Amino acid sequence: MFGEIAVHAGRAIMKTRDAVKPRYKSDGSPVTAADLAADEIIRRELAQHLPDIAVVTEESCTRAAAVKADRFILVDPLDGTREFIRGSTEFTVNIALIEQGTPVAGAVHAPALGTLYVGGKTAHCCRLASDDAEPQASEMRPIGVRPPPPEGWHVVISRSHLDPATKAWIERHRIAERRPAGSSLKFCLIAAGEADVYPRLGPTMEWDTAAGQAVLTAAGGSVQDLDGRPLRYGKPDFRNGNFVAWGKAAGAA
Repeated sequence: MFGEIAVHAGRAIMKTRDAVKPRYKSDGSPVTAADLAADEIIRRELAQHLPDIAVVTEESCTRAAAVKADRFILVDPLDGTREFIRGSTEFTVNIALIEQGTPVAGAVHAPALGTLYVGGKTAHCCRLASDDAEPQASEMRPIGVRPPPPEGWHVVISRSHLDPATKAWIERHRIAERRPAGSSLKFCLIAAGEADVYPRLGPTMEWDTAAGQAVLTAAGGSVQDLDGRPLRYGKPDFRNGNFVAWGKAAGAA
């Protein structure tokens, strides 16, 4: 279900792509008509299918009280808005189900790439045949993390938010390749066995990471804070601490 809803939101984003006129929120982050259109579609379809589960989205969080429910949905209707504004293809729609502070199911859709990643008990991805195609179960292929290559880790880094602390972390480790990427695609590249680790020692919000974490965990990876504890969700301000997303290299920090 999350995959289909994410694809519908992605379709709305692509329809507004040629008319990007961002405004800026109080925290300096950009928001576009595409963010708002996708947000409306996701909230409407979730209300139809899962009316009894609370929904927190990036665009509605100012109206949401701290989540007290043990089960809720976290949404970023357009993750990577800066990439979207620049004309990059590396933006995603993120939808995740949180239970007891843990993402247990999620979908990450990259509409400009035509790619959908889903995670629950297992992880799968598919390429959509066309802009108006619906995801089909028969086209989903299983994905999983890979063993770290002998020459060193392939690290994915933020294309827009690479901070000094993250750079320092990378320099302390044996890295064979650095691969910049936007949005939740960083988690998905690890989940699909195309990279090994994603360190983030700078600010993020829970809706930035929940869906990607659900996909990566289902693929055999993990997302941990710097003390090795799983990243948790449902905090009053929805802010994440520093974390590292791992493939099979977990615990080697």
